[in-house]
Amino acid sequence: MKPSAAVAVDFGTSDPEDFEEVPYPDNHHHHHHQQQQHWAREEELPLHYMSEEKARRRVKASSAVNGQDEYEQGGVEEKERYPDYYDDESKYNKVRPSAQRIGSGRMPQAPLPPPTSIKEFLLQNLEHLPPIIYTLLSCWTRFHKIGASNVVVWDEAHFGKFGSHYLKREFYFDVHPPLGKMLVGLAGLLAGYDGSFEFKSGEVYPENVPYVAMRVMLATFGVGMVPLAWYTAVELGMSLWACHLTAMMVLLDVGWLCISRFILLDSMLLFFTFLTVFCLTKFHNQQYQSFSPDWWLWLFLTGVSIGAVTSVKMIGLFVTALVGVYTIEDLWEKFGDTRMSWYDQAKHWAARVFCLIIVPILVFMASFKIHFLVLNHSGPGDAQMSSLFQANLEGNDFSKNPLEIAYGSKVTLKNMGWGGGLLHSHVQTYPVGSNQQQVTCYHYKDNNNEWTILPRWDEPPYDPNGELKYLKDGDIILLRHVPTTRNLHSHTILAPVTKLNYEVSCYGNETIGDNHDYWQVEVVDDIKQGAKPERIHSLTTRLRFKHRALGCYLRAANAILPQWGFKQVEVSCDKENNPGDIHTYWNVESHWNERLPAGDTKFYKSPFLRDFWHLNVAMMTSNNALIPDPDKEDILASKPFDWPFIHLGLRMCGWGASQIKFYLMGHPFIWWGSTVSLGVAVLALGVYMLRWQRKYKDMDAHEWDHFLYVMKIAGFGWFFHFVPFLIMGRVTYLHHYLPTLYFAVLMFTHVLDHFIFSSRRLSLQTKSIAFGVLAFILLFIFWWFKGVAFGIDGPINEHWGLGWRKSWNIYD
Repeated sequence: MKPSAAVAVDFGTSDPEDFEEVPYPDNHHHHHHQQQQHWAREEELPLHYMSEEKARRRVKASSAVNGQDEYEQGGVEEKERYPDYYDDESKYNKVRPSAQRIGSGRMPQAPLPPPTSIKEFLLQNLEHLPPIIYTLLSCWTRFHKIGASNVVVWDEAHFGKFGSHYLKREFYFDVHPPLGKMLVGLAGLLAGYDGSFEFKSGEVYPENVPYVAMRVMLATFGVGMVPLAWYTAVELGMSLWACHLTAMMVLLDVGWLCISRFILLDSMLLFFTFLTVFCLTKFHNQQYQSFSPDWWLWLFLTGVSIGAVTSVKMIGLFVTALVGVYTIEDLWEKFGDTRMSWYDQAKHWAARVFCLIIVPILVFMASFKIHFLVLNHSGPGDAQMSSLFQANLEGNDFSKNPLEIAYGSKVTLKNMGWGGGLLHSHVQTYPVGSNQQQVTCYHYKDNNNEWTILPRWDEPPYDPNGELKYLKDGDIILLRHVPTTRNLHSHTILAPVTKLNYEVSCYGNETIGDNHDYWQVEVVDDIKQGAKPERIHSLTTRLRFKHRALGCYLRAANAILPQWGFKQVEVSCDKENNPGDIHTYWNVESHWNERLPAGDTKFYKSPFLRDFWHLNVAMMTSNNALIPDPDKEDILASKPFDWPFIHLGLRMCGWGASQIKFYLMGHPFIWWGSTVSLGVAVLALGVYMLRWQRKYKDMDAHEWDHFLYVMKIAGFGWFFHFVPFLIMGRVTYLHHYLPTLYFAVLMFTHVLDHFIFSSRRLSLQTKSIAFGVLAFILLFIFWWFKGVAFGIDGPINEHWGLGWRKSWNIYD
């Protein structure tokens, strides 16, 4: 063994002012509090209160180039303050796990002292001046000439009409959740609109419709997008240059501008998407102080925002997926922290489950609850809902329905599957199979839904003056279509869509038929009377109809017929006897029989959860049915790969010389640049990873974390919003890309920030010139194309220079 030897170490000067005291936490649970106390001691007063000499002692020296701001030196300062993080034996700084790690977004800010004067207050809040200015500019762009076109533009025909239904309290059906349309109705109410206008496309607004006020109120959501973009960029830890560019891109994009200026849902969808991302970034920056009031606030608001964006349109689920992936990664990292107790792990999981799952579901359900409470009158969408739900609407005829069903009764039969419709037939025949009369399920009320219950062919015909005979379990009946007098029929020919089932048709007439017209009634139960009631009741008794000859069951399971079947729901005869298949359940909805007394509607109640689920399935079913018709060309439609480089815009109105014309397209520089930035970011990530493997040092730990963090927010956000449209069968339009564009813009400014504005190799002058060039391009192109959003007057061919791509159908 070698003898021990003393080792002399020269620490240089012993002046205590040259050292910074860094308290090291003695345990995991208190390290954040001590770190905050340390920052508070450092930041006793803002720098503008200090002498130059004292301020210099508070800022770490560095070898940065002239003009680099304090944020850009965060990595150097972090290394000096937390030397434990790094292993300096290699060219690349490797990060060791430590409780003192700083978040990858905006650096934690020390609280400022209370202002003692107005001047101090203004100085402390100068950072809010730019977003205020951008918000005022956004007010001008969104409101300027907003009432110039006095006609119903594009989808105002749909959403304005839905707003009218809220004001008249008439139940309607649409493929989107109700929150956005309720806000349209609220805007109409606040503007003094009475709900009497039909909102026909291209029709001139009458004087009693305050369309300008309604557009202004909804455009306010578009105004809010701009400050949200600014503060999101701040919370993402971007430089001041990048924050300005992010706000300017949201302010000046003609696509976002145009879509925000009409009575549409898109401005609300975009606003709540922006809000969700902002709340998520705010929550991320509270991670250094878990379970603090601010931590809980922003986690809770993230959940509320998810619920709101999903309640406007279901594509809000895409930003929900982004929050979900972030949360999974966050919890996985915490799971790997062996110093965190199981109790703290459980608290983190419980907090996420409550705030990010339960709260959004409650917000989503609350929007439907309010929807049902407001729309308590019968309207055009009644048939989409269950019979019991309709029975509680004012103005329907169910109060006149006889309760018990008898032979000779004229009825409509409602399928009880989620999203089910009414048994329907019409004079058109199947172009395939039997070529007999079509039988479908239809979601709107007309006399083609009416059927008469009659005895079998081998029994005496129905006598309207004879003894009354009630329908009961096990009866074998005929169902005769009232308008065409043909009988509900099935045979061994396969159904046109559901090939495993038999076709159901209408065949024969009042005198011609056979045993393939026989259907045996099987009672499942009665919602009010319980299992196997003595007599079958309208609305509450659940029935199955078994084909007597084939043994199959009448079924409607949301399979959509082609255009020759008017895209209605296919009705087939299922060879499998599955008693639990709700799509084989039917109930009598409307019921007419002069020989029977009227029922009591107080007997009918419908539970909210069932109605909520039923409507959501109907919405999804109808949305999936919005598929392009191969026999027709939709000149407004476009495909997802057309969007990133604006292959085709969208004419939002008529294109006559005397009309004000609006063309939905994007700011070319923003759309093209943001798309290219996605590829640049992926390429840069690959290069950095290759260099990292070779042990090159390109960034310190904080810079690398920040680079990856913003890439994940922008990249996964773009991916989750774009890729689903590639696999959807429904028809798509350019405006579907507008939420996706936001994440491409964040990636664009992140790439510019990384390679230009946060670069250590570029001088302040170079960065200023780059920013000036980019800002000029944004302003110039916006001014060039502003007419497509504000409106183009006169003959379109007189407005030259707008056709930058030959595929744009701006000119006649």
